[in-house]
Amino acid sequence: MNSRIGSLASIKVIDASRVLGGPYAGQILGDHGADVVKIEPPAGDETRGWGPPFLEGAASYFLGLNRNKRGMALDLTQKAGRELLLRLLETADVFIENFKTGTLDRWGLGRAELERRFPRLVHCRVSGFGGDGPLGGLPGYDAAIQASAGIMSVNGELGGAPLRVGLPVVDMVTGLNAVIGILMALQERESSGKGQFVETTLYDCGVSLLHPHLPNFYLSGQVAGRSGNAHPNITPYDVFTTRDAPLFLAVGNNRQFATLCKVIGRPELAEDARYATNKDRNINRDALKRDLEAAMAGFDCGPLAELLIKSGVPCGAVRSIDQVMADPHTHHRGMVVDIGAYRGTGSPIKMSRTPASYRLAPPRFGEHTAEVLEEVGVQGDLFAGVLPGFEPAPKGGARGDETQASMPASRKVLG
Repeated sequence: MNSRIGSLASIKVIDASRVLGGPYAGQILGDHGADVVKIEPPAGDETRGWGPPFLEGAASYFLGLNRNKRGMALDLTQKAGRELLLRLLETADVFIENFKTGTLDRWGLGRAELERRFPRLVHCRVSGFGGDGPLGGLPGYDAAIQASAGIMSVNGELGGAPLRVGLPVVDMVTGLNAVIGILMALQERESSGKGQFVETTLYDCGVSLLHPHLPNFYLSGQVAGRSGNAHPNITPYDVFTTRDAPLFLAVGNNRQFATLCKVIGRPELAEDARYATNKDRNINRDALKRDLEAAMAGFDCGPLAELLIKSGVPCGAVRSIDQVMADPHTHHRGMVVDIGAYRGTGSPIKMSRTPASYRLAPPRFGEHTAEVLEEVGVQGDLFAGVLPGFEPAPKGGARGDETQASMPASRKVLG
């Protein structure tokens, strides 16, 4: 396969997960050098159809989660398909899956059997609620967990209805925690020589996100409600109006507050007894907001935001997606990735010696099936019945990186 670099270049991953949490974990591992083989069912990962927009038949949703993977289609409902999976796992370090609880057991591939066959394998499962307990085995999607785990109850305008966070935060955090668990298991394997089962659930991760609301509840017994953009514990930590556009202030200490007051021409506010400490500012937050907005009414948002942040006051103009993409700092930080026609979001993890690399655009359905089977010494022709869309590799072995290199430079998105 194509040359890999990165901190995980020696690791092979079989990613049989679909939708978001598991695929996101696989992409993170792939970005940092792991050889990730994505196994899709005969119908494909359903996110291939979660559009528009589409690029060459794949929805943007799928493209955002499956970079740096080689694609393989395999029917695991058939015995021959499961035999092929076992062949792939013989050389794998990590197995990621999010099958419905009990599916692998029914196929004869449960935790105990995989541990017996592959004692060094790190088996990571992403699920909605886990395999046991009152909700064990039930399905979970991000938005439903945002509701049931309490996130929606604290998100929304003061006095308004509960509101879903506008991105799949639970799914993404579950994927991140899956990566953390996988890396911890690989580290522990260095001393024990044994793999282990790693599980992250949407429900657990959703509950884990309830900071500071749960710590507040533990101490006070008071149930948090919705507070709009305002922070429940810190003031001023909210959106404030300026002359032309909203500005978010995130003032975390007295020094920053004094600097803010000086920059906006009201240094005496920092000496006002009502605003002397964060506790005082919380008690008098409504009056403080009126005073600050009256002073900031004489400033345009952009110049004020630049002046404040350069003075040490955390803040940010409320920007749109296109404005973020136009920001030179976004590109300077390597947060935009181009591979042929594919454009994606870069890794936020920056490493000095083993940085992330972007080698393969998200695969076409079953694109690398022949290549992967050849590497494990399997003749795909003998298993064509469980390999949807299988085509023998051209003589000489077409590689995924060559395929992507030949893609047109245009990034026309078809809706």
